[in-house]
Amino acid sequence: MPPTGDRYDVVVIGVGGMGSATAFHLADRGLDVLGLERYDVPHTMGSSHGITRIIRRAYYEHPSYIPLIERAYDLWDDLADETGRGVIHRTGSIDAGPEDNIVFEGSLRSCEEHDIPHEVLTSEEVTERFPGYDLPEGYRALYQPDGGFVVPEQAIVGHVETAQAAGAEVRARERVLEWEPTPDGGVRVETDRGTYDAEKMVLAAGAWNGKFADALEGLAVPERQVLGWFQPERPSTFEPENFPVWNLKVPEGRFYGLPIYDVPGFKIGKYHHRDERVDPDDYDTEPGLEDERLLREVTANYFPEAAGPTMRLATCMFTNSPDEHFILDTLPDHPQVAVGAGFSGHGFKFASVIGEILADLAVDGETDHPIDMFRLDRFDD
Repeated sequence: MPPTGDRYDVVVIGVGGMGSATAFHLADRGLDVLGLERYDVPHTMGSSHGITRIIRRAYYEHPSYIPLIERAYDLWDDLADETGRGVIHRTGSIDAGPEDNIVFEGSLRSCEEHDIPHEVLTSEEVTERFPGYDLPEGYRALYQPDGGFVVPEQAIVGHVETAQAAGAEVRARERVLEWEPTPDGGVRVETDRGTYDAEKMVLAAGAWNGKFADALEGLAVPERQVLGWFQPERPSTFEPENFPVWNLKVPEGRFYGLPIYDVPGFKIGKYHHRDERVDPDDYDTEPGLEDERLLREVTANYFPEAAGPTMRLATCMFTNSPDEHFILDTLPDHPQVAVGAGFSGHGFKFASVIGEILADLAVDGETDHPIDMFRLDRFDD
């Protein structure tokens, strides 16, 4: 039963990367919080898994993300200190491509505008410093020493533990069926196990968000994604202390990757893997030979020493907005409902600060964080 005896202050739908952080920030403010998760905590059915997730201060997507990533770093460090979990690891980051490409130029611009320490390297200089790389001649790379990775499973568990310690109730394996506004301005949530009332609600259900809010129709579209791990010839070359995380634009597409960690293999993925829009309740979750071929080919071309035997393949989901920027807002017709959606394959690194933002929106309807570019009304035109 709710700790107040009748209703919660806030119910959070989804306890993955964003929802777990939101539950923590709400509970840390002394609110009565219920987190509802359809699967396990953590789980591998959505977007908040994969063993390692890139974090980087250089942000080619848009310089407006920089204030948020700065706060995210501080909060990840706080979570690691509070829980003793290895939540964040700094390896350095490489953003590379032809000199006039956004991956390089956008990252350089963000560093210059925000005075972020960085170096500009030629492809030859990258290989000399980090022998696992074999980038095309004439490519340029931005190296930023604070880049690295967040461990998503540890991050989710850490946020849930700290939320519970602050009084939050988290229920896994409980599927939300529907919700409705109540006449007093709150919400009622029906699950396959019960019904809960709350003053406010946060939608943080990832690829399932669109099934809970008409306002997100066509604006938060799930996409099938596949990741690969391949065993290097010399694993030491691809250990975290020797191999920065990376983003790379090449003729085959835009790819990203990480060093060996917890799986005996170099990790690689492609943005918009095979452009497969999916229903999160009905899609092919088993990687196939074509998925592996796509990732192995690029590994062999640009990281040839890493193109050994396959160690692991895994699926996850992107949930894409039309402009591939986040959606952070309250619902237009239901201001008591905050929503975090459309993270478009680059959101997990921000989960710590997004939890803070969604807590602000749920409690106050606004936040001091700069989120104007993430509002829902940008799609009204």
